Amino acid sequence: MKLSREHVIELLKEGKRIDGRSLLDPRPIQMEVGVVERAEGSAIVAMGKTRVLCVVRGPMECVPSYLADPEKAVLDVAYRMATFSTEERKSPSPSRREIELSKVIREALEPALMLDRYPRMMIRVYCLVLQADGGTRTASINAASMALAYAGIPMRDLVASVAVGYYDGKILVDLNAAEDDICADIPMAMMPAYNKITLIQADHIFPVDKIGDVLKVGVNAMKKIYELQRETLKKRYIDIARELGGE
Repeated sequence: MKLSREHVIELLKEGKRIDGRSLLDPRPIQMEVGVVERAEGSAIVAMGKTRVLCVVRGPMECVPSYLADPEKAVLDVAYRMATFSTEERKSPSPSRREIELSKVIREALEPALMLDRYPRMMIRVYCLVLQADGGTRTASINAASMALAYAGIPMRDLVASVAVGYYDGKILVDLNAAEDDICADIPMAMMPAYNKITLIQADHIFPVDKIGDVLKVGVNAMKKIYELQRETLKKRYIDIARELGGE
């Protein structure tokens, strides 16, 4: 049963959430890599009811050629929401928000990639939201990072991402869609091995003196996601080695 906005607000004021989580608990996360055979890299990530598939192609010839950079590869990211991903059918044409989030995801990933290894080339990342319930950009970053690693693209580190919320003096992590409509939404991403933030946004106003607490909550959550990313990739490589007769 869908709860009303007022009910969600009352729960948040009491320090509760509509799905029973504590304020600092992320949603259940499922990850898998190598899900598309014909792509160099692929991954699917589910964060609660949000589900995103990412596919990586390349490095390949840069098309159109005038986009080519003589010093590094061009990272091209396309974020799209499937027409069936929300309750109301979405138009198949790219929206302004999808174009904006494509840019956001690219900028969050670029610091982790050694693009100078492939001058004049292009690496394409396709992120398709299969089901949306908040946090689609953060789930896309998590999936794209894993797909890039699985594709063998040289990386300084994986990129982990989560959205932190602020409402009525309370900080909560990994917002679902109902909470996203009410809370200040602060998506962020980082390279945990370097302790380097690659993305931080604030979609609503929140007290500036809370930024330290917000970052601390986000970093703790992203480090947990990072470990899941690493374990998922490691497990896949072990499975491949066993299939090839290794130990």
